[in-house]
Amino acid sequence: MRPSRRQPDELRAVSLERGVVKYAEGSCFVKFGDTHVLVTATLEDRLPPWLKGQARGWVTAEYGMLPRATHTRTRREASSGKQSGRTVEIQRLIGRSLRSVVDLPALGERQISIDCDVIQADGGTRTASITGAWVALNDCIAWMRTREMIKDNPLRDHVAAISCGVYNNTAVLDLDYAEDSEARNRRQFHHDRCRQHRRSPGHRGKDAVQRGAAARTARTRAQRHRQLVDLQKMAVM
Repeated sequence: MRPSRRQPDELRAVSLERGVVKYAEGSCFVKFGDTHVLVTATLEDRLPPWLKGQARGWVTAEYGMLPRATHTRTRREASSGKQSGRTVEIQRLIGRSLRSVVDLPALGERQISIDCDVIQADGGTRTASITGAWVALNDCIAWMRTREMIKDNPLRDHVAAISCGVYNNTAVLDLDYAEDSEARNRRQFHHDRCRQHRRSPGHRGKDAVQRGAAARTARTRAQRHRQLVDLQKMAVM
């Protein structure tokens, strides 16, 4: 039995609340159970220097946790003068996930910056961030279209993410902290259409996921991804 008493393939309660930040071009407050992340999307008329003159835009992401998002206070990374390797890894993952479904030339020479701030962490902060980030990005693009800044929708598909791991010798989906802290071989999957992108195991997992367990969860993982996409569609209606 899972600590949350969920079935192995059962998601936590998920909610996606749009338009929660007055000044951002797009925003979403996403909840995966007790994991809460505030996501904003900001349109900027600037590009990284290496992209200038290439007639295409860019989508980038930043990620951070508030000091009391966890059981004990964590120092702000700004106070140490640098980001941790975990933070850099997560924000790169979020950026890559979003760019995989965006027609960058259709954005023009503009950048959309996604900020994911973890208000409360109970496992799965990166998967919640990716799922909520798509909603904020969608709203930012809609904001651009209503002002005729772009003609066509550069957002080609949905993208959502879900975690899986082996807890008490059982393959489970959408791990909360109680499971995540003990699970073997955690993975995060983000999906768009028929493609899935697998992340490397987390630093706590040393054993390889058994092929049989991975195969058994693949179909269920796709079903739960569709469930997350349905929630995204409902949120942006």
